[in-house]
Amino acid sequence: MTEKTIYALASGKGRAGIAIIRISGTETSNIIKILSLANLPKARFAKYLSIYDPKTKDLLDDCILLWFPAPNSYTGEDVAEFHIHGGVAVINSFMAVLNGLDNVRLALPGEFTKRAFLNDKMDLTKAEGLIDLINAETEAQKKQAQRQSQGALGKLYISWMNKIIPLLAYYEAEIDFSDEELPKELGQRNKEKINQINDEIALHLNDNNRGERLRDGVHIAIIGQPNVGKSSLLNSLAKRDVAIVSDIAGTTRDILEVHLDLNGYPVTLYDTAGIHETVGIIENEGIRRALKIADSADLKIIMLDNITPNWQNELTKYNDNNSIFLLNKIDINKINNEIFNQIKNFGIVIFCLSVKSGSGISSFLNYLGDRIEKEFGLSETPTITRNRHREAVIDANAALDRALIAPEIALAAEDLRMAVRALGSITGQGDVEDLLDIIFSDFCIGK
Repeated sequence: MTEKTIYALASGKGRAGIAIIRISGTETSNIIKILSLANLPKARFAKYLSIYDPKTKDLLDDCILLWFPAPNSYTGEDVAEFHIHGGVAVINSFMAVLNGLDNVRLALPGEFTKRAFLNDKMDLTKAEGLIDLINAETEAQKKQAQRQSQGALGKLYISWMNKIIPLLAYYEAEIDFSDEELPKELGQRNKEKINQINDEIALHLNDNNRGERLRDGVHIAIIGQPNVGKSSLLNSLAKRDVAIVSDIAGTTRDILEVHLDLNGYPVTLYDTAGIHETVGIIENEGIRRALKIADSADLKIIMLDNITPNWQNELTKYNDNNSIFLLNKIDINKINNEIFNQIKNFGIVIFCLSVKSGSGISSFLNYLGDRIEKEFGLSETPTITRNRHREAVIDANAALDRALIAPEIALAAEDLRMAVRALGSITGQGDVEDLLDIIFSDFCIGK
């Protein structure tokens, strides 16, 4: 049975100058004729025309129509786009007419793109790159999504598959023609090729999760003792009053978060409860959550108070590769340069600043932006952007590891087959039916 033709609002909701209604399916050409009372326009050329309610013959709107006959369309099916006026009443009346037609229904989220995948117009990585492009909020996210939506990530995985398949064919031939003598050096060369592919995959996995971090945002926790300026720093970076600032210890008890665009990179900044000894149940819970978010954060900003004599002791608690120390309130107390230089000589990343006056903040932000770009920015080669990609690549890596040490040729062949299957699941060249609804449900209705 032929699938129903689908329609949806492909532009944003709400009142606008123009709204776009997208239609895809076998009934598309008939819909154009019924609504316009005219023949089909020239393919892929804009056509100005009037459209009417087929039952009442009332004018629906004057619009611009674009007609894309199959297979040269986004979905691979017949597609039409009606550019109508963006008033709510115009949109509702037009969609009500479409809903009343036979074999026509409202599209599900992501269904246009799902049909494009099923009609071989794109692989799954391209589709996922497209939804990332729609959701991109920063320049770096946009660039990564564009790279993926144009097929860079899919091409990488397909290239590995194309290298493994001939090796698998060799092992299959050796099984099928075991009574014939095959050159021994050929088997050794094939193992070398497997090892080379596996080294490339291992390097791909060792990426500091930069693709996922860029897609989801770099998580940075601000931690420190009470009243050192954590909430003031959050407000300063957010450029608005997110957190309540008070001299009373324990004002911040729950985790506050702010999303920032830092030099084109997405950052989620967490303000946490002041870490100190307390008997209060609520404060202790806030401290527990602060330590938990600090453990899982990509970077930690450790706020120190320059008016506290023993602030240097805090350095030993949190000094690791993910910690950046900020010595706040330099406007109140003079810095002991001798101690400060000794600390820097130990390789500790520390900045002196005053959140109140703004002194030193620009230097800190420049460093933070450069560090995020270095550790989580776009690399020369495509990077993993989703957990399902990573799990599949890990499976392929493990299968190739097993193939190299397999005691029997049949086992090695099966491991190579599993590696191909794992990589194919990323692009959709395998049994991925269970994944489709999950992947495309992230899309908006009109995509």
